[in-house]
Amino acid sequence: MELGLTFDKLLLIGLVAVLIIGPERLPKAAETFARFVRRAGEYLRDTKTKMKDELGPEIDEVDWRKLDPRQYDPRRIIRDALFEEPAFDTARAMSNPFTTDPVSADPVATDPVGAAPARAPRAREVFTRLSPPPFDAEAT
Repeated sequence: MELGLTFDKLLLIGLVAVLIIGPERLPKAAETFARFVRRAGEYLRDTKTKMKDELGPEIDEVDWRKLDPRQYDPRRIIRDALFEEPAFDTARAMSNPFTTDPVSADPVATDPVGAAPARAPRAREVFTRLSPPPFDAEAT
């Protein structure tokens, strides 16, 4: 991480500090600032150590640059979501045989090239007083 401070900028900051604080109070202010920087460094090191202790050694394997939100491109996210194949949960379909299967169960029904199975249109469920929609009490 580069702060972008060059020697010229540090010299200018020091000169302004001497003019504003004054030469009499400058040593005390520099000592206070040094103590603050030391405590901030200790805090960061302690936080990093606690994270490693709680999350385990896998924390070192995480590529933090990939998780940087500034690298996300909304157009790419939408494009990937549109072209992503939906995952079908066979365990859930077997537990409730009355749900409609978004994937055609007929292995012969494929596109002309034969690369991907044809998808049947999803039937819309009709809810009545006797068969209400699912309700998750923990989510509300």
